[in-house]
Amino acid sequence: MDEDTEADRFFEELRHAVDQQLEAPRTAYVRATLDRLLAAGLTDEEAREAIARCLAVESDRMFRTRRPFDEDAYRTSLEMISPEG
Repeated sequence: MDEDTEADRFFEELRHAVDQQLEAPRTAYVRATLDRLLAAGLTDEEAREAIARCLAVESDRMFRTRRPFDEDAYRTSLEMISPEG
């Protein structure tokens, strides 16, 4: 399997995780982020991809530093997503 295929698979797994977070009461802040981005004019796909990118950054940090997932850092990165790009 080449790097592009692995990257695509990883991103799809992140998208699935975002879908789960959107439904979970514990991660209501993810739904609030999606709603904010949709209200600002992003498409559903664009908004979900932006959220998945934040999750990717935090997941990468977790694996590289061998520390637990930092939910506060993830939440902060979601708050910083700008619909303008």
